[in-house]
Amino acid sequence: MMLLNPGPVNVSERVRQALLRQDICHREAEFAELLHGIQGKLLKAFVPGGESDYAAVLITGSGTAAVESAVMSSLPHGKRMLILNNGVYGERLSQMVGIHRLGVSELKSEWTVKPDPERLRLALRQHPEVHGVAMVHHETTTGLLNPVKDIAEVVDSQNRVFILDAVSALAGETIDIAGAHIYMVAGTAGKCIQGFPGVSFVLVRKGFLERMRAYPKRSWYLHLTHYVDDHGEGTVPFTPAVQVYYAFDEALNELLEEGVVKRIQRYKKMATLIRERMAKLGVKPLLTPDRQSNTITAYYLPEGLSYQALHDRLKGQGYVIYAGQGNLENKIFRVANMGALTEAQFTAFLDAVEQVVTAA
Repeated sequence: MMLLNPGPVNVSERVRQALLRQDICHREAEFAELLHGIQGKLLKAFVPGGESDYAAVLITGSGTAAVESAVMSSLPHGKRMLILNNGVYGERLSQMVGIHRLGVSELKSEWTVKPDPERLRLALRQHPEVHGVAMVHHETTTGLLNPVKDIAEVVDSQNRVFILDAVSALAGETIDIAGAHIYMVAGTAGKCIQGFPGVSFVLVRKGFLERMRAYPKRSWYLHLTHYVDDHGEGTVPFTPAVQVYYAFDEALNELLEEGVVKRIQRYKKMATLIRERMAKLGVKPLLTPDRQSNTITAYYLPEGLSYQALHDRLKGQGYVIYAGQGNLENKIFRVANMGALTEAQFTAFLDAVEQVVTAA
């Protein structure tokens, strides 16, 4: 089955075979070696040149676990979080801080509109109690790419902490984490890194990590500093998904061999292939090209086709697309191009789309 949803993704046979490695105890030296190796590869891939300034903290859980860990571990007593919300996952960030009543009025934008950096600057000046600002990099609700560099500059200029949900963006979009002074970046194995779901991570500035050790613990399992020692090395306070870590390690090996820049270029090329073919079929995108990510495209449903009909006919041929969310549920469908997939596979998928659309 070809998965055209934004995670879980199709993985290589090499990554799949890594699940079959020997059973080990997570309290033994073998697992410590695996964990520290993964940490080093994450820093090499995503903070090149700044590895000594960041720690990679691993958590057994989906990308949402990493995001919630970053958000809830980063607020001292008496401070608040400001959320930039322009999609389902921005709304999820708001719900995380809302549970503990730690947020201020979020800055909302329409789901197809990028956040306004100057509006954020004004809000931060009006709210000195705001300690951190959180935003989604790639809002997969619509395939919208948010302006990380511009937002990071505003947050840094106002001496606040920037927390980025890059779960759907790392290894799919260009990002200069160290250069943009981003304090915390959450990611996961099961999207553009092409591993399996079940392990996620936060890349965090070491200086801020030390400050967080004195912050309130709002979760036992997800408090970030439980997972890293005083030297920035990973610890395992709770039982990890050992076999999934093996596969994650192998996926990172593949990523480093391909190169992060080349991985991003490959995704961009496949997105272009999809978009050009869909345009020829008259299938209209939700977003203009300047707002689209490299790895997912949202399309209006073709005339005369419901999502369920389109989905079922394509799945019958071995292709899984993705539904819209919220008020877009009955208006759009989404096509992701993450994962270990070839140009020939995408071409075959597009042939199948053409058959379904022309028969409608």
